[in-house]
Amino acid sequence: MTEVKAAAGDDMPGELKGAMLGFVSELKSFRDDIQSKLQAQDDRMTMLDRKTAFRGRSPLSTHAEVEVPHQKAFNAYLRSGDDDALRGIALEGKGLTVASDGGFLAAPQVAEAVQAVLRSGASLRKLANVVTVESASYEVLVDKGDLGAGWASETQTAETGAGGIERISIPVHELSAMPKASQRLLDDAAFDVEAWLAERIADKFARAEAAAFITGDGAGKPRGILSYATAEAGSEGEGQIGTVASGNLGDFAPVDPADALIDLVYALGAEYRANASFLMNSKTAAAVRKLKDAEGRFIWADGLAAGQPAQLLGYPVMVSEDMPDLDIESLSIAFGDFRAAYTVVERPDLRVLRDPFSAKPHVLFYATKRVGGGVTDFRAVKLMKFA
Repeated sequence: MTEVKAAAGDDMPGELKGAMLGFVSELKSFRDDIQSKLQAQDDRMTMLDRKTAFRGRSPLSTHAEVEVPHQKAFNAYLRSGDDDALRGIALEGKGLTVASDGGFLAAPQVAEAVQAVLRSGASLRKLANVVTVESASYEVLVDKGDLGAGWASETQTAETGAGGIERISIPVHELSAMPKASQRLLDDAAFDVEAWLAERIADKFARAEAAAFITGDGAGKPRGILSYATAEAGSEGEGQIGTVASGNLGDFAPVDPADALIDLVYALGAEYRANASFLMNSKTAAAVRKLKDAEGRFIWADGLAAGQPAQLLGYPVMVSEDMPDLDIESLSIAFGDFRAAYTVVERPDLRVLRDPFSAKPHVLFYATKRVGGGVTDFRAVKLMKFA
């Protein structure tokens, strides 16, 4: 550009000099315009990159930023009893709150690990209807009889009777466990204290729940399915579960023993049979799987694939060790649509209180959860009575 200016000196004719200066001016204007457009394009690309990065960010990243302080604070509380960070999080309203007994709500990772074990265990919870509440009880309305129905035309309506409604209330009760560990083990950085705690709590909770859902008396614990009054199938009154006799005292009938199981199946209403299952313990299952029909075929069929339940008369079998053994007058086999028959009620929170004083040199972890259970539809289940 300097050379051009030098060429456009005093020796150049006026017209040529003006044309050259005009060309230089237009060239500068063109260059400035190109640079301006390139800069604007760079600015737009930068803005798009920022928006894309923001929108493409995993939605869990924000959650993780919140969860990590909880996890670290809860871990510090378990290991050393340092609760300052947890109290700060509680005051900020970020999830972990102080319980009335001085403990804290467990970190979500621990609570979910416990719930996963409870859901997968050999418990009536696996078949029942499970609801989560925030109150001290759960109320459900159940039809005591079928609602009336009728046909109507344009000029005539059908009068129908109103079905009876029963209100059933299921309270929640406090379930507790108290695993312990030495302080030396807790001081070991390689020791996963949260996984250890979740495993111990889940094991104790699962065993206590499973027993209560079958035989619990309702006093400070869920009411079990075998704790209700019974009557012979077809003659049940309100709040009673129907039974079918096995044909022999404490055992199956010596002749055609499988007939009693067929009677049990068809004692259940057709509307419940589609989703029905058998429930018994291992000893009873061992006796049942030896039974044959009139043509000598076993009535028990093992699952066709791993994880599938065995089949009895075409219905799945769940083995629960809390069901009673075969005995005189025992109620050792249940058959029904347990999702309709039984409801498990629980509150979502799991509380943990660290106690380093009661069992020195060990540290106790007092964990509590609130859960209840009860029969909500007595027509949806039948029991076999060995009588």
